Amino acid sequence: MTHRERLTAPIAWWIGATGFGLTCGWLVFIATTPVFATVSTVIAAAIGYGFVAAYGALQVRVDGELFAGRAHIGADFLGEVEVLDRATYREVMGPRADVRAWIATRPWIDAGVRVRIDDPEDPHPYWLLGSRHPERLAAAIEDLRQTGRRTAAGGAPQKGA
Repeated sequence: MTHRERLTAPIAWWIGATGFGLTCGWLVFIATTPVFATVSTVIAAAIGYGFVAAYGALQVRVDGELFAGRAHIGADFLGEVEVLDRATYREVMGPRADVRAWIATRPWIDAGVRVRIDDPEDPHPYWLLGSRHPERLAAAIEDLRQTGRRTAAGGAPQKGA
């Protein structure tokens, strides 16, 4: 089982980037000509869209390993998976947070999963992953845990193998 999810920004953020471009264009229009105002509007909006797109490009996927952005971990090191509803997710992100945790989420995501890490050398006790579909993500991680274990020739797990 695989899972792939991009934590894209909501439409409100794109509207905000448009507003940023229009505001910049209006400020330039007051001081210069309509041509400069139009060019600055397009450039400012493009910059705003670029930031929103880059920030919303975080991808969480399960495909032979667990990936969260550029970070990845092999099946041998994945422990218990817990689906977090909105209230629990907020608690784990706030008052009950562990500063050592690896966190991959975005402000507009309000649910996710916590994956314990079974690697004594890893400084992160768990990964906290935001998801719009936490049940599907948890199922894919659990499937990877059960079927995706790989070991070295001597029988010892290898990280990232």
